[in-house]
Amino acid sequence: MRMRPTLSWTPAEDLPPGTTDPEPVADALGTGGVLVLSGAGLSTESGIPDYRGEGGSLSRHTPMTYQDFTAGAQARRRYWARSHLGWRTFGRARPNAGHRAVAAFGRHGLLSGVITQNVDGLHQAAGSGDVVELHGGLDRVVCLSCGVLSPRSELARRLEEANAGFEPVAAGINPDGDADLTDEQVGDFHVVPCTICGGILKPDVVFFGEAVPQRRVEHCRELVREAASLLVLGSSLTVMSGLRFVRQAAQAGKPVLIVNRDPTRGDRHALTRIALPLGAALTIVADRLDIPLDDQAAAR
Repeated sequence: MRMRPTLSWTPAEDLPPGTTDPEPVADALGTGGVLVLSGAGLSTESGIPDYRGEGGSLSRHTPMTYQDFTAGAQARRRYWARSHLGWRTFGRARPNAGHRAVAAFGRHGLLSGVITQNVDGLHQAAGSGDVVELHGGLDRVVCLSCGVLSPRSELARRLEEANAGFEPVAAGINPDGDADLTDEQVGDFHVVPCTICGGILKPDVVFFGEAVPQRRVEHCRELVREAASLLVLGSSLTVMSGLRFVRQAAQAGKPVLIVNRDPTRGDRHALTRIALPLGAALTIVADRLDIPLDDQAAAR
């Protein structure tokens, strides 16, 4: 029997309460060497819903797993129809105050690095450099046969040509770029193969049930070892891919600070959890550090 990946977590009653004072975050950033670990909650203010927060997509949507994607053509047809539509929304999304604050902290030399669980590219769009995309990025596509990477924009063009008139109205968009469509709306959507070998194309993201590449994990572990503290932004830390770095930092005696409105699986390892919206909290922190969120250095 195939095991489903962990999608939910129930908070324990003995977790420490959150606070609304972001001063500990300002103190940590003022010292420097802060490693940021961001999750889907950071992008909600850009119009991309998270998985588990209030109104999160898991209440109505089960994400595609690697096992299902590779098991059959119908699952891939359903995924690519929905993802093709969702990609348009991702393409319109813009960085919010939280992303801009992280970029500003980086420009002022306060960060040792940024690890994101998000696949939307909004950190980079805000001006952050050297971002480690733990779960990959939706702007790339990989062939499962020959391993060639190609731009998502190129695939979008090919899918448009192969599915002229495909304009369903989605009930919602999910953090993985998957739009909510019925089987009737998916219809006979045509999936295109790799142009090099004819193999199966997959977004260059880590699906649920798929392992993060080990070299990427080790790189992130090295970033945790080099950091003075770990700042978690908008992640419930339900899955081990992010929680392991919180545990590593705590075991090494490094302060862990979390900004997330809801309790997280990492709270018991944290110095504090600031229960505020990300954009508001990080804007307050930037103001206290006298750091503008936008300047000419970030202009594009």
